[in-house]
Amino acid sequence: MRPGAGEFRLGALAGSAVGAIGGLFAIGVARAIIYQNPARLFDLPILALLSWVVGGVTGWFMGGFVGPRFGERFRSPRAELVAGALAGVVPVILIGLWGWYMVRGH
Repeated sequence: MRPGAGEFRLGALAGSAVGAIGGLFAIGVARAIIYQNPARLFDLPILALLSWVVGGVTGWFMGGFVGPRFGERFRSPRAELVAGALAGVVPVILIGLWGWYMVRGH
């Protein structure tokens, strides 16, 4: 019997880890690049915390959705981990693009 949405899977765990850690720093990367100052990476602690939560939760669901399908297709738990981690990169990229949009102006 397969676990339902939001239940524990290796892909979900990998996606959550990548999404949370990446989301923590993704919001400040654009500021650090544009202002050419690595200290700007940590200028927005509240938004970084919010991005950490959003990236972790979104990575959990995306990794839990994509990871098991790759794991079954390739019959390997490693494939599930890799696919879950790659799915966790998606919210990090979206958060980073949003941060870039906010820094560059409208």
